[in-house]
Amino acid sequence: MADAPKSFFLSPEIHGYLLQHGSPPDAVQQGLIDETARLGGISMMQISPEQGAFMTLLARLVGARRAVEVGTFTGYSALCIARGLPSDGHLLCCDVSEEWTSVAPKYWEQAGVADRIELRIAPAVETLRALPREETIDLAFVDADKPSYASYYEELLARLRPNGVILVDNVLWGGSVIDDDPGDENRVAIRAFNDMVAGDDRVDAVMLPLGDGLTLLRKR
Repeated sequence: MADAPKSFFLSPEIHGYLLQHGSPPDAVQQGLIDETARLGGISMMQISPEQGAFMTLLARLVGARRAVEVGTFTGYSALCIARGLPSDGHLLCCDVSEEWTSVAPKYWEQAGVADRIELRIAPAVETLRALPREETIDLAFVDADKPSYASYYEELLARLRPNGVILVDNVLWGGSVIDDDPGDENRVAIRAFNDMVAGDDRVDAVMLPLGDGLTLLRKR
């Protein structure tokens, strides 16, 4: 189902066991995983299968109807979120790459969720700022350029309903988030973001060792 664990702290054997004892990718999801893998090293941008299963489950648990994703890549995370929405739910996907996102639509169609997904190719901050400033978003997922995490968070939080949830990916940055070397712009941005939300009294926060680190933020 996956060649190697995305979680830096999991061995391949434990990762395999974990996948065998959760909801596995179905044929459509596996097809998307396989096609993304053929892109080469950049395929590491795809979320792990267990994270996808978690996001589907969470979308159902929070009763999400309106969701937003920042950073779609080849569409696996969007597929997982959309599957957790009701048939009349809506997922707005924000990305800047027509090339990578072009992989996604056929799999969304095969999974029967294409009518729930709207893809906008534009800088995500511009897309988010153009949305009505109303608390209507139930669930959001951020997995894009790290220096902009704080901006995405502020735009989403302003539009998130009370008890809505924002998920933020890559918050452990392969385990290097605790390093002090300022040479990695992404690590510096993630550290700053993690510090910011940990002290933000507008949300409840929990950081999970899932995938490359996933932070859940509930709006109070």
